[in-house]
Amino acid sequence: MENILAGLELFQKGGLVMYVLLFCSLFVMVIGLERFQYFHRMDSGRAFARDFFIRMGKEDYTGALSLARESSGSVAEIIVQAVERAAEGQEVSSFMEIQSGIALAHFRRRLYYLNVIVTMAPLLGLLGTISGMISAFSVFNVQSAQAAAITGGVGEALIATAFGLCVAIMALAIHAFFVQWVENIITDMEQTFSLVEAKQVELTKAGAVYAFA
Repeated sequence: MENILAGLELFQKGGLVMYVLLFCSLFVMVIGLERFQYFHRMDSGRAFARDFFIRMGKEDYTGALSLARESSGSVAEIIVQAVERAAEGQEVSSFMEIQSGIALAHFRRRLYYLNVIVTMAPLLGLLGTISGMISAFSVFNVQSAQAAAITGGVGEALIATAFGLCVAIMALAIHAFFVQWVENIITDMEQTFSLVEAKQVELTKAGAVYAFA
């Protein structure tokens, strides 16, 4: 309990900027949680891409298409839709390119805000520190020869910078995590979609067999 009270007291000493930084930290955590749930739901996974590639390499087109139909996520859904369009005689490559762009746009949604907070949080912390140092080195303190008050005020002012850096580091770590996840999804899309485009005739025949099985 004492540690909590000490932490709250230290937080209040950082000034009004601390509340803005607290909001930023909560915003980062909310975005991270929401994005993780979305990625977990809409990413077909590296295991799917690997199994699909293996089955296509073995010319098991029926098994590859069955895997795509039974799997969830954007990549699997686009593959199934592309095969269905190929069966109708429609263009596949342009369809997959458009759908992959739309899917990636959804994956990248809100990640820009994390990048903004990475830059903004240290600046807010620095603003709070400068504001605190101006108060610490005020004419009143200097004339009163309150050296302890001055040094104490500088120490309290640095709290905002430290907190701002912590928020920026957290946002940077979460942003990097999801950027790498997006890169993995792009790799999976390139590998699987190139196979679908090259083997669309075989997959279309497999789709016909699967439909009447």
